[in-house]
Amino acid sequence: MRKIDKKVADSYFKTRTTLIMIYLAIGFVVSYGCVLFAEPLSNITFNGFPLHYYMGAQGAVLTFIILLFVNAVVSDRVDRKYGIDEARNESIGSGKTVDH
Repeated sequence: MRKIDKKVADSYFKTRTTLIMIYLAIGFVVSYGCVLFAEPLSNITFNGFPLHYYMGAQGAVLTFIILLFVNAVVSDRVDRKYGIDEARNESIGSGKTVDH
């Protein structure tokens, strides 16, 4: 397996950490935002339920599921950008030799 330059590795982990912080911030806003704005959101109904209740019961869960898929797609793009290839990882894991 080839050695990765320290600057490239630092940039990769900085990008990944930034993305994780963004996902956590979105999750925090969705989870606690509907609690902070529960009274104004109670005047709006969605499927017969007050919006704050719907967001707490369904919306937050759906947002987290969507964030999981977004994370998978964006992570694959970041990996490709920094030269981390899934096919190469599989060939290394299967015992094939790799030319440096």
